[in-house]
Amino acid sequence: MRFLFKTHYNQDVRLFKHGGQVFWYGALMLALIAAPWLLPDYWVSQLVFIWIYSIAGIGLMILVGFTGQVSLGHAAFLAMGAYTEAYLQQLGWPFAISLAFSALVAGITGIIVGLPALRVKGMYLAIATLAFGFIVEEGIARAEHITGGNAGKMLGSLEVFGLPIDSDQRFYYLVLVILVLVVLGVMNLLRSPTGRAFVAIRDSEISAQSMGINLARYKTTAFALSAAIAGIAGALYAHKLRYLSPDQFTFLQSIELLIILVIGGVGSIYGAIFGAAFWIVVQQLIVLAKDWLPPAIGQQTGLQPTIFGLILVTFVLFEPMGLYGRWLKIRTFFQLFPFYRKGMFRRQKSYMKSERMK
Repeated sequence: MRFLFKTHYNQDVRLFKHGGQVFWYGALMLALIAAPWLLPDYWVSQLVFIWIYSIAGIGLMILVGFTGQVSLGHAAFLAMGAYTEAYLQQLGWPFAISLAFSALVAGITGIIVGLPALRVKGMYLAIATLAFGFIVEEGIARAEHITGGNAGKMLGSLEVFGLPIDSDQRFYYLVLVILVLVVLGVMNLLRSPTGRAFVAIRDSEISAQSMGINLARYKTTAFALSAAIAGIAGALYAHKLRYLSPDQFTFLQSIELLIILVIGGVGSIYGAIFGAAFWIVVQQLIVLAKDWLPPAIGQQTGLQPTIFGLILVTFVLFEPMGLYGRWLKIRTFFQLFPFYRKGMFRRQKSYMKSERMK
């Protein structure tokens, strides 16, 4: 097992704790860069969906996993980003500016939605965000001159700094670069005073307030950042599908994003990525399994939601820390072998939540 003896504050805030992390993250990045040459186009397209859902999941993780707030209407922020991007692309705006503007519009919307969070919490906040999701869905259907209404809206071809993004490979690299920037940005945010204030609010609002943390300011900031990142994911989602309609941003999609976090591991950036990968891969496996199942089961409607419901219940009961929590246990097992003892993670329940997911 590796022991790090920290002698300077900079060692505590460093992105990579030791040379081993630099090596493995570098190897992972090389594998991701080589993936479009090694995989068929179909799986490259699925990887793009994983990156987009990962970005959306990281946005929701800021709110749910790091600040302890609830949102059942995050699909509305995706919609704000997607339709803003579609509208600005129609006007001929450059992608870099339209993407930033999509994040800005979604972020301002997040501030508006976050205002109720200053007065309500828990179930009542969840209902407020749920209502916001329904309002946005209805508003998209009504604003036909901007969104195309229920008939939908088509997107044209995409160019980035004069380079046409006319293949899945090029779009894959574009989304991957944006995902890396989002991950690095959120990791740095969590090491800043703002990020530490988020975590303090999540662990105990009373304790955070007694330490001088302005709850209203930081809760609103969390909503704004979360919504802005979801808006970026929505803009990329729009370019991936090239067609938008209101039924793509319903309450069910908000639930899907929450399930991704629970399965991946609430309170970790890695959890959002693990959960998104699990969500897309299991969907594909269910589609493949339908051909092998008896028609009485494989042709039933609602098979996929049933399977995901069972998976969610299983995780909640047996692995509440999600896939990332399972990975931590496996890693600790090999690091401590043969001294690993069953149940050592159970003792961590007495630790603060902020220390548990490190």
